[in-house]
Amino acid sequence: MIERIKKAYKLMESCRLCPRKCGINRLKGQTGFCKAGLLPMVSSFHVHFGEEPPISGRNGSGTIFFTHCSLRCVFCQNHPISHLGQGKEASVEELACMMLKLQAEGCHNINFVTPTHYMPQILEAVFIAREKGLKVPLVYNCGGYESMEALEILDGIIDIYMPDMKYSDDAPAKKYSNAPDYFEINKIAVKEMYRQVGDLKMHRGIVSKGILIRHLVLPENLAGSQKIFEFIANELSPDIYVNIMAQYYPCHSASKFPEIDRRITAREYMEAIRLVEKAGLKNGFRQVMSTIKRKRIPEWTDNLKTTLQTNNVTL
Repeated sequence: MIERIKKAYKLMESCRLCPRKCGINRLKGQTGFCKAGLLPMVSSFHVHFGEEPPISGRNGSGTIFFTHCSLRCVFCQNHPISHLGQGKEASVEELACMMLKLQAEGCHNINFVTPTHYMPQILEAVFIAREKGLKVPLVYNCGGYESMEALEILDGIIDIYMPDMKYSDDAPAKKYSNAPDYFEINKIAVKEMYRQVGDLKMHRGIVSKGILIRHLVLPENLAGSQKIFEFIANELSPDIYVNIMAQYYPCHSASKFPEIDRRITAREYMEAIRLVEKAGLKNGFRQVMSTIKRKRIPEWTDNLKTTLQTNNVTL
């Protein structure tokens, strides 16, 4: 573990923790695209009940929200944190204490949200926390724009990967997230995650290991959902759990782009569910249609059939 920590910090000398490979020396406090420095910044940590049912369970997911991001999504719901740097610096010892506190509160797991640019510090904090009794599974909750060098270091340490698969086409990825190479990098990263942890493994309805992929449906199908679902089914496994998210709403800078300056319609969402079925994916979660207008707390069902739960919805 110590050798892995050293290897991880080495990536910060000429930073290549994410695919942007800025090349700046973060160990000396220099900042690149993501704006992260040497010390990790945390916007909040708490017991979270808004994740997928087998992640949150009855006791909640012990979520640590990190500041800054390697993407620049114009519709980011957390832009004060990801873009503007809202949060406080924390030492690795403090980060370890957060994990132990969340475990003591009964959380099913420790959930690192947007961890990519702080991977070495998280790794060191995990080492400290495990020495002091951390035992619950670790969740890597990321945007899916990941470096293979970083992921390989995490092999055998992270128990549960929850990556996004945001786009299947370069143009919208560049326009809305400043990541024109997103899909090619995303596919490689998700394949590596799947190689490491495989399909979801559950005990009494709670995930202990595996991958759960998230996909946010965008207006006008700008995310290119079909190609994503086909990739998952054909190149990974039709048994992978996929969360089809409907809670898109235009915030941050989305108003500058008329085509995404609105919520998705129920018809657009149900078309995405139909495409999941067409691709042959068997498992996953979708948002209960009666809660599609909520901004923050979605309600999920593991029923992916398009023929159910569409009542009281204007299609």
